[in-house]
Amino acid sequence: MLDPAALARLRELDPTGQARLIERVIDAYLGSADRLAAQLRDARERGDAPGVRMVAHTLKSSSASVGALALSQHCAYTESLARDRGMVDELGPAIDALLEHLSVAIRALLALKGTGAA
Repeated sequence: MLDPAALARLRELDPTGQARLIERVIDAYLGSADRLAAQLRDARERGDAPGVRMVAHTLKSSSASVGALALSQHCAYTESLARDRGMVDELGPAIDALLEHLSVAIRALLALKGTGAA
């Protein structure tokens, strides 16, 4: 689920693990993911396509940095749809899929932390 190359790049920044960089990055990601998921749901309810686009854009790069590449790619897709179509009712399936990808990524990151490999 998580891209080993992305995780390896993070490990290279803290080769001894002494700074607990991966764990701190995962914790920061998890904290922002909860907030962004709430913002995405709120934007959907309000019919706010620019809000959907902003959340998808924000999640796109942070998800790639923690190795959640499938989520990052879906964020790019959703961002593009929100920009090009601008109608939230047309974005429903993409938003649902983004939230599902986000849930999978969160579970994978929590599992990584739980193994002590973070």
